[in-house]
Amino acid sequence: MARFNMSGIDDMVAEMRRMGEESGEAAKAVLLAGAEGVKKAWKQAAEEHELRDTGDMINSIGFAREPVDVGGAYSIDIYPQGRDRHGVRNAEKAFVLHYGTSKLPATHWVDDADKYSEDYAIPAMNDTWDEFISTGKVPHVQLTPNTTGGGLRKTKN
Repeated sequence: MARFNMSGIDDMVAEMRRMGEESGEAAKAVLLAGAEGVKKAWKQAAEEHELRDTGDMINSIGFAREPVDVGGAYSIDIYPQGRDRHGVRNAEKAFVLHYGTSKLPATHWVDDADKYSEDYAIPAMNDTWDEFISTGKVPHVQLTPNTTGGGLRKTKN
C-alpha cells in the first residue's frame, strides 16, 4: 500500500481559505476598476458626439463608490449623476440626447459608450484580478473624482 505524505498542506489550505474569504472584497475591487473604465468610455463617447455645452453633464458621469449586492451579485450603476445648475437631471439629458426628440435628433451615444467600455473595462478588471491572484491581497483601485452639474447641447445633424 502506498503512503502519501505532504508537508505544508495546512499552510496552503489556510491560504486558500483566506483568499476565499477575501475574494468578495477582490470582486468589489475588480468591479470598481471596470466601473472606472466604463465611466471613461461614457465620457469619451459624449465628447465624440459633441455633447458638451457647459461640460457639466459629461463631468457628472459617475457611480457610487461602493458596489451594491443585488441578489447575491455585486452591481454598480454608471450614469450622469445629479442635476445641472438649472435643476435638470443629468440622466434625463443623457436620455434625451441618446434617443432624441421631435426637435433633437438621436445620437445613440450610449451605444458607442458601451462599445468603447470593452476596451477600457475588461483589461482593467483582468489586471485587478490578476494582481489579487498573484499577491493574495485585495488591490487598491484608484478612483477618479466626480464633479456634479449638467449641460445640454444640440448635436450636429
